[in-house]
Amino acid sequence: MSGASWGELATSLSARLGDRVAARRIVEEVAGLRWARLAVGVPLQVPEGAHARLDALAARLEAGEPLQHVLGHWSFRTVELAVDGRALVPRPETEVVTGLALSELERLRRLRRGARRGAPAGLVALDLGTGSGAIACALAAEAGDVRVVATDRSPAALSLAAENVAALPGPVATRVELAAGDWYSAVPPELIGRVDVVVSNPPYLAEREWAGLDPVVAEHDPYEALVAGASGLEAIEAVVAGAPAVLSPGGALVVELAPDQAAAALRLARRAGAAETAVEPDLAGRARALLARW
Repeated sequence: MSGASWGELATSLSARLGDRVAARRIVEEVAGLRWARLAVGVPLQVPEGAHARLDALAARLEAGEPLQHVLGHWSFRTVELAVDGRALVPRPETEVVTGLALSELERLRRLRRGARRGAPAGLVALDLGTGSGAIACALAAEAGDVRVVATDRSPAALSLAAENVAALPGPVATRVELAAGDWYSAVPPELIGRVDVVVSNPPYLAEREWAGLDPVVAEHDPYEALVAGASGLEAIEAVVAGAPAVLSPGGALVVELAPDQAAAALRLARRAGAAETAVEPDLAGRARALLARW
């Protein structure tokens, strides 16, 4: 389409892909401009080489790569993240989980402000199994003075998380610490009993579910970040059981789960001594996050 406008290129690409949203995102990526700017009808020159790049990105999508990998980055709440096969693609459900963790941090901030004169001490959040660092980066960007410790046992995931932390504004990035290890084994000893909110998007699929996954997920997201074990509850159980030892008085745990795991997760939290428990929905109304307070 020599001489075509960006809008015409998007229309052509949408017809090719059968996905208008993906077509517009690819055009935005190649143009380096948001769709709102491209769609207003103002003549914008399409540079030489743009057609070839559009074709290359579209071919990757047609070959089964997730759109997020094709673009190489994705928005998560207020932060922009590098995205690739080293960790899970950030999902809207996890944005909801992050929002619950932010609400718990604010609740604790208000309680401390009311109980003490002057400004309360800074809060501490622990992100277990951080993957790309999505939750940790969003917490640091949105929760003011919170200190975030983010752990993962995957060196590849931690390398991606480090890139995303480094891309945050300087004062925000300094409040995020990455630690290598399996769940609570990576928590710095000085934080035992001082963590205000533990948040995690752990693997929660059962082994039997792997074969039924969409190939776009199964072939591009890490197996160990999706599958917990035979039952699918193994990682959730470890995260819940370890929470009381690291949480400060009044602290909270927020864990992402599958809708059919809600009842089991509530039992695990109560068995671990949680004083308050609830399961909160995602944007589609499905049970999505365990919230437990000690």
